[in-house]
Amino acid sequence: MGTPFNTETLRRSIEGNTAANLLSLYANDAELRVVDRNTQPSSPRVLHGRDEIGALLEDVYSRDMTHKLERCVVEGDTAAFSESCRYSDGVRVLSESMITLRDGKIAEQIMIQAWDE
Repeated sequence: MGTPFNTETLRRSIEGNTAANLLSLYANDAELRVVDRNTQPSSPRVLHGRDEIGALLEDVYSRDMTHKLERCVVEGDTAAFSESCRYSDGVRVLSESMITLRDGKIAEQIMIQAWDE
């Protein structure tokens, strides 16, 4: 069995308001697909590698908002987690992610997110 995925590091990284720690959980060649109101299933936003994923995380964590890991389940080389966020003006965001792991790192992630309008 490969390196285990550290769910406590995931929690601390998501809730810690910094992109760097969260980015460290991704494999160098990771792929992230984002599905939401703007990038729907037939045309998701697809990010390749830690540079592109890091740019997204830097943008998200530069905003005035809080992040909370609600739940994380790991089984073998697959994990799923729920994250809730809240902007300072009260707008809420919810995201659900399904991830594929390789050597304890996120290799693939599909994130579906919705927010208050």
